[in-house]
Amino acid sequence: MTSLPESRAAVDESLADGSPVGVLTGTPDVPQPPALQAMWRLCRLGLAHEPRLMVIAFVLAVLSAVPDALFALWLKLLSNGATAGNHTEIYVALAGLGVSATATWYLSVLSTRVQRRFRDRVSIALESHVARLQAKVATIAHHERPEYLDRLAVLRNQVFVLDHMYMSIFSTFGWIVRLGITIGLLMSIHWSLVFLVLFAVPTVISSGWRPAVEQRAQERGASANRLARHLFETATTAPPAKEVRVIGMGDRLARDRRAAWSRWYAEVSHARNVSAVWHAFAWAIFGAGYVGAIVFVALGLHASAGDVLLVLAAGARLSTYIGATVGEIGFLRGTWLDGSVRLAWLEDYAASFVATADAPVPERIADAIHLEHVSFAYPGTTRAVLDDVNLTLPAGSVVAIVGENGAGKSTLVKLLSKFYLPTGGRITVDDVDLARVPADGWRSRLAGAYQDFYRFELPARRNVGVGDLPRVDHEPAVVGAIDRAGADDVVDALARGLDTQLGKAWPDGVDVSFGQWQKLALARGFMRDEPLLLVLDEPTAALDAETEHALFERYAAGARRDNPIGRITILVSHRFSTARMADLIVVLDGSHVSEVGSHDELLACGGQYAELYSIQAAAYR
Repeated sequence: MTSLPESRAAVDESLADGSPVGVLTGTPDVPQPPALQAMWRLCRLGLAHEPRLMVIAFVLAVLSAVPDALFALWLKLLSNGATAGNHTEIYVALAGLGVSATATWYLSVLSTRVQRRFRDRVSIALESHVARLQAKVATIAHHERPEYLDRLAVLRNQVFVLDHMYMSIFSTFGWIVRLGITIGLLMSIHWSLVFLVLFAVPTVISSGWRPAVEQRAQERGASANRLARHLFETATTAPPAKEVRVIGMGDRLARDRRAAWSRWYAEVSHARNVSAVWHAFAWAIFGAGYVGAIVFVALGLHASAGDVLLVLAAGARLSTYIGATVGEIGFLRGTWLDGSVRLAWLEDYAASFVATADAPVPERIADAIHLEHVSFAYPGTTRAVLDDVNLTLPAGSVVAIVGENGAGKSTLVKLLSKFYLPTGGRITVDDVDLARVPADGWRSRLAGAYQDFYRFELPARRNVGVGDLPRVDHEPAVVGAIDRAGADDVVDALARGLDTQLGKAWPDGVDVSFGQWQKLALARGFMRDEPLLLVLDEPTAALDAETEHALFERYAAGARRDNPIGRITILVSHRFSTARMADLIVVLDGSHVSEVGSHDELLACGGQYAELYSIQAAAYR
């Protein structure tokens, strides 16, 4: 018996005992990456996609800080020149003020334009990267775990603004340059003025602490926030619109959404109020130090008017620069850096699934697919949907899986497709553990249609063609798949045939019936010519029994006639007239395999299959 790969087992164990995982505390094998490492990984991602624009944007952000920070110096020279009647010093000061003002404006405008262009380009790359990562995760179990959904929901919100992190980094370096120049100017008056920076330490601490507190509050309320969004979509989108109106639940949805949003906002609002009080207190400390510095220079040092003016100007700018610096650091710490940590964690989480997938993808099935003591319970539950299942699916066979609702038929199909990993036991393909086969590689040898198929709102040609991406626009392949699925009548009924846009939400788009969508999904499943495993999970439930029977009788005959790679066809159907054509029928009952055999063998046994077959046959008489 084998277990999950270690990284997944660690995650599952953490979730089971209630301890936090992932981006909050990490796990032994998928730890939370250090914040600076995560930020560096995000910077490398930006460099990989837009190296030239990123470097130019960074340099401009730093250069624009220099003339801005020199204003206090030019004011000192102007004051000293005016006091001493030194016209040269006055002219130098005026020229410096003019150049600083012009350069600050010009470089800021240029920097903003370049940064905007960089953001536009890198944001697309980031969104694509996150989408690719989530699609790359080998299983879909995390879609059913509230803990992961909360984390991924926050990441989805952050990814749309994660490109701001680059701008925040550029701005932070610019403010640090300003701060360094300003501290140097103050120290030119007296070395002790450097201690004015110490009065800013509380603001730095509060700025770093405040976003973290607010972020934790958002984490605690993430479920309520997701519920509020779900209720809003239920009230405002087309799919539930008919039932919402017939039931008359619009007002109820609005009230429940408001209540869910209020639960989320109560957490966040309290955290913001508390942190704001402490932040204001920290700035009061800096204000006291600033006033003390001015008094010290004017009365203690008996400094010149120019020196006092420099302290006034530099000190005022120091508060602005410190505020901006700690503000940017706070944004980095609380939002952008948190987003980069989540992104880096998702990268590591997706990569953990391939860490133990070291077996080659089989080219053919020579013997069989074996299920050895396989058990499975869905995430967040303890009830076993499959319990100690032992089963052999011979190479080249057509296998029907039957049973009452909830018996585990679709779950068995999902395990064979590697959408989930067994919680106990193992699945082997010719004695190779399926857990060791890379998920992407295995699925490249997989085809079929599932009962919960997705409606791709694309032109009909591509709606079918995406079933085999290398041939997505290959019309003969698309037409052949449509013919095998018996979906010719669907295409013939479309105004523009294969070029018809599906989905009424798009220009010139048309809607089709559920049965027609299902036929197109079945055609999509038939796009691949040489799959090792063909899964047909209730793919024709919307069709009448005779049409379904004729369709699969034709396909089963073809599968047996031309199958040099040992392809196994899995058929899940609630119609026994269809199941009887299979070479092997598997009967599931209450998470166990109750019977296995051919149609004739199972009828002769007089067991559950024979009873269910007789009941259904009588209903069709």
